[in-house]
Amino acid sequence: MTDTSEPLAPDVLADRLTEVFALVGPLYRKVQRKVEQAEPIEGLSVGVRAVLDLLHRHGPMTVPQMGRAQALSRQFVQRMVNDAAERGLVESIPNPAHRRSLLIRTTAAGEAAITAVLAREHALLRQVGGDLTDAEVSACLRVLGEMLRLFDHVDVN
Repeated sequence: MTDTSEPLAPDVLADRLTEVFALVGPLYRKVQRKVEQAEPIEGLSVGVRAVLDLLHRHGPMTVPQMGRAQALSRQFVQRMVNDAAERGLVESIPNPAHRRSLLIRTTAAGEAAITAVLAREHALLRQVGGDLTDAEVSACLRVLGEMLRLFDHVDVN
């Protein structure tokens, strides 16, 4: 039996992480599709939903900050912010740290929209099976975080 408490050899680790990538890709695409299917109901595209979620969790941010946080191009984030602003979901406010880079924040309508979406997503995620433990979820977060850090140098712009 293999000792599961010892770090994996690099080649074994690479093989196991390939298994993770094989699951993460389809999972991401299915979740994205689910959000797209809910757009007629919720009125939020995948991109606008991502912007609102980020602002809901972290408070006012600049467009470049949002792009870095989500590994998305500044241009894409700006388009999503513009879409959200046209719908009254976000607004620009002065940035005391930088005159030319405005802060974006959610409006009351934006907070209401993302709160409703997160509540529906929470209800859906409660249905995940497998009797997962906190330790298993924590291990998953650690593994995915390490994998994400490996690609920190990748420029998304």
